[in-house]
Amino acid sequence: MTIPTFRLNSGYGIPALGLGTYKLEPSLTANVVERALQLGYRHIDTAALYGNEAEVGQGLRGSGVPREEVFVTTKLWNDRHRHDDALRAFDQSLSLLGLDYVDLYLIHWPVPADGLMVEAWQALIDIAATGRARSIGVSNFQSEDLAAVIDATGVVPAVNQIELHPLHQQRDLRSVDTDLGIVTEAWSPLGRGADLGNDTVRALAAETGRSAAQVVLRWLIQLGIVAFPKTSRPERLAENLAIGDFELRTDQMERLNSIAEPASA
Repeated sequence: MTIPTFRLNSGYGIPALGLGTYKLEPSLTANVVERALQLGYRHIDTAALYGNEAEVGQGLRGSGVPREEVFVTTKLWNDRHRHDDALRAFDQSLSLLGLDYVDLYLIHWPVPADGLMVEAWQALIDIAATGRARSIGVSNFQSEDLAAVIDATGVVPAVNQIELHPLHQQRDLRSVDTDLGIVTEAWSPLGRGADLGNDTVRALAAETGRSAAQVVLRWLIQLGIVAFPKTSRPERLAENLAIGDFELRTDQMERLNSIAEPASA
């Protein structure tokens, strides 16, 4: 088995596993991206906020992997939601990446208090019409935010990227995404490492002979969720990618699905 590709409502495919680059130091980013692509990753997630778009592009070019084989995502930051600001922000991101197009462009946060969510979404629709963003979507949107942009424009986001891991499963929001034909992406898929010590996760790691991280990533992919763990360690890059040759049984999936979210402090 290999890492699957999910189909977006735009018609494009998205690799189900990628490399996250949040808080990845720009000085390390190019080398990490280059190494990841040479290992077999074909999906890189960045954002204007991360300050490493230029280095992501450098790593892509240095990898020797053809551009058309790599799915690249970046995101619009919160202070650029006015229509023309969003267009300029996209141009800047594209320039920093050194690319002619991105595969996915997201609104990073909805910021409903600003009242500019729909305006930002319309800007992304206009960008997509030029072909310079092959797919467009959102990040951290709740059901009411999704309804607001869809009702105003008639355009359904291809993706909703949200915090999602065994200890924070977002079941209701995932269901909304599914009903709308939106692919859910998981940021912080390993719960910043906290999920790796969960008793159920550890038990399944022992049963399958896999690492706790591999169990969690495999669970997400089998749920139809895109995951992109972040690491700069070569051995972890390889480990996270090596999940295409096993599957969790239905009962094992159910045990993970049944993990309760910790009570808020």
